[in-house]
Amino acid sequence: MVAPLISHSDFGRLHPTGDHVERPERVGVLLDAFPGFEEPSRAQPEEIALCHDRGYIDHVRTLSESGRTTMLDADTVCTPSTYETARLAAGGALAVAERGGFAFVRPPGHHALPGSAMGFCIFNNVAIAARFAQVNLGIDRVAILDWDVHHGNGTQDIFWSDPSVFFASIQQWPFWPGSGGPGEGNETTLNVPLQAGSGDEAYLETLERIVAPAIAAFEPELLLVSAGFDAAAGDLLGGMRVTERGFAEMTRRVSAMAPRVGFVLEGGYTIENLPSLVGAVLEAA
Repeated sequence: MVAPLISHSDFGRLHPTGDHVERPERVGVLLDAFPGFEEPSRAQPEEIALCHDRGYIDHVRTLSESGRTTMLDADTVCTPSTYETARLAAGGALAVAERGGFAFVRPPGHHALPGSAMGFCIFNNVAIAARFAQVNLGIDRVAILDWDVHHGNGTQDIFWSDPSVFFASIQQWPFWPGSGGPGEGNETTLNVPLQAGSGDEAYLETLERIVAPAIAAFEPELLLVSAGFDAAAGDLLGGMRVTERGFAEMTRRVSAMAPRVGFVLEGGYTIENLPSLVGAVLEAA
């Protein structure tokens, strides 16, 4: 089983979003299923500022500390505890950049842009962790693999012109947010769009034939996985059919791609099957 597990009981109660699909219960069920976790520290504003504009960070803090619940965009809730919860989520990602393992965090991060929230995401947890590793851990080359059903447009945007970070994404296409389609990429940005209904065979073939060789050629010292589980069969938001076996096999292959590998939770909105999907990854890593 992958170790350490990084999470915090606050994820299961703070940043309450009502009947929104991105709600505390997502991580709450994981904390119940996998109780042996270690708690991260909250990311400091200067660490978040490695990837986000200071003005945006201050904006989230001000809105959150106003004591009101409001919207940062059409999909992204800001509550009185959102700023501190988002700092904690980024801190969980920093912990796996330092040590490997799996961080059960929320809110997710891969849609967050340098100056704005997007798609349930406040701060881009994986992007912050990648840059933190370069600035503070002496790591030069970082790869990010995003297997969430939605394209990680925020992560792509942050590193588009940075040859020291390789970003690979496998996502449903056409689909929200509308990026990551055929032909979109550059020397260190690889997008592999798959049609709705794709399952284990398509994902594993894509990983083996396209993604793994590209990451191997980049020779990363650290690989971070934006581990979304909304590509699973039956997810509330996705249209893919990946099973526990598929996630487990992807994990086995990914775990050999770099000297250190860390997983950070992104999507996955069918709470009933999330523990079994995450458990498959933990057992395979």
